[in-house]
Amino acid sequence: MTAKEYLRQAYRLNELIDSRITELERLRDYSTRLTSCSFEGERVSKSRSTEAPFARIIEKIVDLEKVINRDIDRYVDLKTEMNAAIDRVSNVDERLLLRYRYLNNYNWDDIAQLLNVSGRTVHRIHSTALYNFSVPV
Repeated sequence: MTAKEYLRQAYRLNELIDSRITELERLRDYSTRLTSCSFEGERVSKSRSTEAPFARIIEKIVDLEKVINRDIDRYVDLKTEMNAAIDRVSNVDERLLLRYRYLNNYNWDDIAQLLNVSGRTVHRIHSTALYNFSVPV
């Protein structure tokens, strides 16, 4: 795994968590809606379900909450590991750039402003920082 791939993991995992939270909100919305009955025609059922219509949705909500919590735990652990790995970079500018980009998700323009350098210099520092970064085993 390259340094860039390693450092982008947290961003991707955060996006995945956000996506799952959106799905969770959608399921919660569905669970509060009432389903209507249809009285058209006669329906005969030999085995009528006694389960409430929203019960399956609530089960899905509980399962999804467990997955989200597991992902959040993994995200926190990964960020802690990334913090320690970034701290091992000796150059302060490189360390700051890696923090701004991969831990705080700042864009290149914001990083240039924070470091008080040009956009070209930001990319040069970034290249050097990735070269000097050691991916934890």
